[in-house]
Amino acid sequence: MATGKFLPPQLNPLFTRLIQSIFYLVMYFGYQIKLKASDRDLALLKDIDDKRVIYLPNHSNLDDGLVMFLFSARLGQLFYYIVAYEAFRGLIGKLMPKVGCYSIRRGMGDRASIVQTLKIIQQPQSKLVIFPEGGCSYQNDTVIPFRSGGIELAFKALEKLAKQGTVPDLYLVPTSIKYWYHGDRDLQIEQSLEELETALNLERKQNDFYLRLRNISAKILNNLEAEYKITPKPDEDWNQRIKILKQQLLQYCEQQLNITPATQLPNRERVYKIQALLEDLQQSGLESNIDYQHLELTTVRLLNFDAIYDGYVADKPTKERFIATIDRLEREVFNIPRPKPKGIREVEVKIAPPINLKDYWQNNQNERAIAVKELTRIVQQQVQANLN
Repeated sequence: MATGKFLPPQLNPLFTRLIQSIFYLVMYFGYQIKLKASDRDLALLKDIDDKRVIYLPNHSNLDDGLVMFLFSARLGQLFYYIVAYEAFRGLIGKLMPKVGCYSIRRGMGDRASIVQTLKIIQQPQSKLVIFPEGGCSYQNDTVIPFRSGGIELAFKALEKLAKQGTVPDLYLVPTSIKYWYHGDRDLQIEQSLEELETALNLERKQNDFYLRLRNISAKILNNLEAEYKITPKPDEDWNQRIKILKQQLLQYCEQQLNITPATQLPNRERVYKIQALLEDLQQSGLESNIDYQHLELTTVRLLNFDAIYDGYVADKPTKERFIATIDRLEREVFNIPRPKPKGIREVEVKIAPPINLKDYWQNNQNERAIAVKELTRIVQQQVQANLN
């Protein structure tokens, strides 16, 4: 049973194996996703099948957790997954613990989740998935800075195991997830652009997809600045305006909730703290003049546009980057968390050589923080290298 707001895993191997056996059909027909994984990468993981393993994938898409579950089926393994508390909703949310998912409340010290993670890592042959970006970047081939928490917990678990005798093997696996659209997607792109233009009352002035995308983006940026009472200066470029907009949205939320701005933290961490407090206030039942709905919408906007920048499509004009940007705009304009796929996607899961934490243990007893920072850098670098 869950205690408080923590939802523990209730992994049912028989149920999980049953779901795994049909999940490729669910992903193909329900999410239009096909999995690709090389024999070399699968062999790397088979070699450490009997070891403790922590998978550290990038998180560009809300479907990434499903992809990792599909990957577990391909490997024939049972994984545990750390999942944001708010994802445990509806019927799917009730089933998630049975396939190894457990909750974490982001933006606060979730002690119950930390204790559960340490417990899982110490289990023989355990397989755990942690998304070190801490949330979706919504960018298909670039990562946002990795958080070090997962690696810190791995070291703590290893320390507990070492006290029981010898230091065991514990592998960190840098994992890259990348989506590809096959074939011509022009029809889907045209339809999406037209729907956005209609919703924004924009007249189509060009046939060029990229120019239309910029016109839509400009309209959304102007609308948001007007809503939050921001007047851009004539000499500010889009990236400056986006930065100011995000700062203003954060300040608006923190002022409404009387939070002291934690400017030393990344924007994403500040948003998670705001969301955690918002949830507590809403569930308290106390009367308030705070517009919870608008504050919640503002936090969603902050996360949706957290990693966005002007030039993302122009720097590398692939259909994947183009569609990823359209998806962001659809989330904003139509207020939907999961825009519809623009066709069949092949998702490639690529593995970098596993890193045995045991090798770092011996030489970093007195410099743990340095080792954690270096390993976080290495894992992020390897994940990005494979995305490239």
